Amino acid sequence: MSTETHQKVTAAHLARDAHLYVRQSSLRQVMHNTESTKRQYALRERAVALGWPIERIHTIDSDLGRSGASAADRDGFQQLVTQVAMGQVGIVLGLEVSRLARNNADWHRLIELAALSGTLILDEDGVYDPAHFNDRLLLGLKGTMSEAELHVLKARLQGGSSRDVSAGASVRAT
Repeated sequence: MSTETHQKVTAAHLARDAHLYVRQSSLRQVMHNTESTKRQYALRERAVALGWPIERIHTIDSDLGRSGASAADRDGFQQLVTQVAMGQVGIVLGLEVSRLARNNADWHRLIELAALSGTLILDEDGVYDPAHFNDRLLLGLKGTMSEAELHVLKARLQGGSSRDVSAGASVRAT
């Protein structure tokens, strides 16, 4: 682990709990992409390596099988945001930004609350302090890319459906 990472994690962060957010978009992914789920749960070891005792690392996995497109139906994400806003979280752990939110409004709200409450964010690439401009910028870009990826995937699926319907109509017409 880099010295910079250790400099970001302070005694004030370690005095609060760590929250690991685990999510996959569909029940099919949960059933068939088990390696992703294992990698997400394995982030607990990263929190331990940073100084959090295992009993103070809380796992939020109630949103497994739910899309990150909106926070509306994700009780786990809403619980996480509430805990961050109340200043009870020292670090939020997630494998990648898209696990936390694929909606920029939800993602930027979490970043803002984390910056105000002094909460760090960890993903597979490193530890970020949303109160620092460069970390906040990078987190914002990651969120924007995640939302764009969701948009592109939806467009491809809709485009594929339209072509399938059109192809079926032209086959019937001949």
